[in-house]
Amino acid sequence: MNNFSLISNYLKVYKKLFSDEIIIPKKVVLENKQSNFINEKDSLILYECIINNCEKCHPTDSKSNFYFGSGDSNANLLIVDEAPALDTNHQGLPFLGKAGKLLDKILLAVDLSRTKDTFIVNILRCKLPKNRDPLPSEIEKYIPYLNRQIKIIQPKLILALGKVAGKSLIGKDISVQEMRDKIFDYNGIPLKITYHPETLLRNQNLKKLAWDDFKWVKNQMEN
Repeated sequence: MNNFSLISNYLKVYKKLFSDEIIIPKKVVLENKQSNFINEKDSLILYECIINNCEKCHPTDSKSNFYFGSGDSNANLLIVDEAPALDTNHQGLPFLGKAGKLLDKILLAVDLSRTKDTFIVNILRCKLPKNRDPLPSEIEKYIPYLNRQIKIIQPKLILALGKVAGKSLIGKDISVQEMRDKIFDYNGIPLKITYHPETLLRNQNLKKLAWDDFKWVKNQMEN
C-alpha cells in the first residue's frame, strides 16, 4: 500500500470509527506495517486499513460487507458479538435495531455508551446469509483479527454476548447459564459471558440475569 492509499484509507476509516474531525499525526504515513504504531487510535485505524480488503469472506459477500467494529480506541470494555447482523449499516455500526436500543439502555444504566470506554466488535467481519450461525471454520479464520484488536485496544475486561460468541472464545459448547457461572480467562483478560440482547427481547425473564452481569462489569471496571 503506497503512502497516498494509506492516507486515503486512514481518512475514511477515522471518520467511520470516530468522528468527522480528523487529525493525522505527521508520522502516520511514514510508519511501516510491521513497525510499532504511534498510539492506540492510530494503531486501530491503520490495522483496519491493512485488513479491510480481507478475502476470507464468503464468495457471495462484497468488500463493502467487511465490518471492523466501532467505539472508544482506549476502551476498558470490549464487547464481542458473533457476526454482523442484517441491520448493521454500511459504516459497520452494530446493534442498530431493537436489540441495539436495548443494549444502549443497558450501557447507559452502567454509565457507558458505544463511544465511552467501550468498543464493540464481531468475531466474523461479514454478514452471514439469513443471519445463520457462523461455522467453526469461519470462526477459526477470523479469530486472529479479534486477537490483534485486543492487543491494540488492551481492554480491562471482555464481555461476550450470547452462546455463539461465548463458545467461540472459550472453546466449549455449553449453555449460556453455565457460561455465566464462571469468569474465564482470554489471553490474560477476564472474560464474562451474558445473554445476547436479541435473546432478552424474546425472553423478558432473562433481563434480570443480564442486568446482574452488567452490574458486575461496572463493578470490575471501577475497581
